[in-house]
Amino acid sequence: MSDPALKQQFVTPMFDIIAPRYDQFTRLFSFGLDRRWKAQLLAELSSHVGPNTRALDLACGSGDLAFALAARGAQVTGVDASSRMIEAAKQRSHGEPSPSFVVGDMTTLDAPDASVDVVTAGYALRNVPDYARALREIARVTKHGGRLLTLDFYRPANPLWRRAFLAYLSAAGNTVGWLWHGEPVVYGYIARSVEHFVSIDDFNAALEENGFAVERVYRRLYGGIAVHHAVRAA
Repeated sequence: MSDPALKQQFVTPMFDIIAPRYDQFTRLFSFGLDRRWKAQLLAELSSHVGPNTRALDLACGSGDLAFALAARGAQVTGVDASSRMIEAAKQRSHGEPSPSFVVGDMTTLDAPDASVDVVTAGYALRNVPDYARALREIARVTKHGGRLLTLDFYRPANPLWRRAFLAYLSAAGNTVGWLWHGEPVVYGYIARSVEHFVSIDDFNAALEENGFAVERVYRRLYGGIAVHHAVRAA
């Protein structure tokens, strides 16, 4: 997790493994709170998404956020580094409106400068080798005044809570990874990725440094989870 050169080589194959049961795990792992957190993110966009909105959903997984944006009329492209995740998202596409889904890298997006109105990123930036580089790339493709909404795990600032939080993530992830896949690391890695990520306040600072103004932050689980709403600065 601490070596950017190796991180993507580990993360992408792992998501290929977990793709078939990713949604089931996410709901189980969060005791159903994942739906509530995503609903919060989407509520923030209620007045910013319509038929002429162009949206990117990064690390789209099986497409929860992408489909929700498309249902609001947006023209959505879901991007994920895992080809099996993209296959899972495409299998959910039935009729219209439906997003398009492509395999891609959020640090080198296939989109022109200032061409996107809304970017969503659920459990995304923690998994990229260089999240600051990804933020710069997101800033490049987002129009001035455009919106970035992220949902992710963060390193809790309180050391006692951080220890307990990471212990739960590790124990639960390892157990489910072993029972479902015979590979504890495929979900146990979450604790490691959080340990090597940043706090919510550090992420706020990174957003500001890379072209975004933080409009709102919803902190959950005492700093272990957050929804960020940021605006592309002029």
